[in-house]
Amino acid sequence: MKSERLMKVLLGPHVSEKATVVADQGNQIVFKVAPDATKPEIKSAVEMLFDVKVKAVQVTNVQGKTKRSRSTMGKRKNWRKAYVRLEDGQDINFIGAE
Repeated sequence: MKSERLMKVLLGPHVSEKATVVADQGNQIVFKVAPDATKPEIKSAVEMLFDVKVKAVQVTNVQGKTKRSRSTMGKRKNWRKAYVRLEDGQDINFIGAE
């Protein structure tokens, strides 16, 4: 896989209550990823960018919510997130990155 493609796969970390619980219990990190990203691409991108070993990747498609604005109905974009399970002893620290 080309490094240009791998740089575009991960869009950023996803921070939520569920993501924090999963990170504490299962040594997993949650990322927002490109809609057309595959599991092997996500695994390679995380290993390349953060220099860690990935054990498994689970991907889910999140449907955009329907919202009402005055008299019209609108819809947010659909997006994709990946649960990345790291090998034992591996860790990604977003706060202390220097």
